[in-house]
Amino acid sequence: MRLLALALAATLVAPPQDLPVEAVKAPRPFDQWLEELIEEARDRGYSDRIVGQTLAGLTPLERVIRNDRAQAELVVGFARYYRARITRPFARRGRELAREHGALLARLEQAYRVQRRFVLAIWGIETRYGRVTGTTPVFQALATLAWEPRRADYFRGELFDALTMVSRGRIDAGSMTGSWAGAMGQPQFMPSNYLKYAEDFDRDGRTDIWRSTPDALASIAHYLEESGWDDAFTWGREVRVARAARERIDREVSRRTEGCYAMRNMTERIPLDRWQRLGVRRIDGTPLPRSDVKAGLVATDTRTFLVYENYDAILKYNCAHYYALTVALLADQIR
Repeated sequence: MRLLALALAATLVAPPQDLPVEAVKAPRPFDQWLEELIEEARDRGYSDRIVGQTLAGLTPLERVIRNDRAQAELVVGFARYYRARITRPFARRGRELAREHGALLARLEQAYRVQRRFVLAIWGIETRYGRVTGTTPVFQALATLAWEPRRADYFRGELFDALTMVSRGRIDAGSMTGSWAGAMGQPQFMPSNYLKYAEDFDRDGRTDIWRSTPDALASIAHYLEESGWDDAFTWGREVRVARAARERIDREVSRRTEGCYAMRNMTERIPLDRWQRLGVRRIDGTPLPRSDVKAGLVATDTRTFLVYENYDAILKYNCAHYYALTVALLADQIR
């Protein structure tokens, strides 16, 4: 069994990446498509005022389509991916922010039962600790991708979720900027995730993941909590696997069959004691801990890891091993 992880290298997290790359059909004229979308929005009960604020006069963005198609083709090595995102000053900044926001992070740990270093690591990888959140108007980005046929159904749903955000008064349309794919704010939430996980942690009546650090960090923590995070455990560890051990693992350990692409591109979880018997060792060559805790094996082009159940919660944030491993390794440095 060959365990290779595909790198999805957008710094600002885009929507789920394990969607099929289909032959791209020529889209219909945008004006015609938009007119029909506006009629559907009205049929769904969105007011003329909301439609006017969000959809009227939109035009497609060619760079959004270029980025979407290029991302599906991009594969880089893990070392290159990691070096592009994690430097010593960047990890040091994470530790500084852990001290600066210590009281807030303690409250988040109490409320959501997620260790602060993982919240900070996702914040860092997504938007450089809130500094780079994207300036693309969300409605224009989502409309472009809902019009362009490759992933139209997904983005059409996100577009209506964005309308729901505005209609509920959660945020005003003009404040909704983000990445080229419509991922928003400091956590880079898609609209559907905003509706499910965004938190008004500072209790000011606005769920503002753009400007409020408490809201942004609480939203990340809430996402991980709802994704099954268990703060009694960490994420996993890097390991050493000799050639003979790898061959034995390929024969004896199955690949996972459920979940997103990255989840299927790793082994099933088995106890650490069994990994020890199969020949897996800590990165320094010493034995693994004696434990029946279950872990799966993730192999990149250069490094190999045993990962616990919490790792799945990071993959649910972004289904890419390079992303999840980079978050996890940054969290270890912040600690």
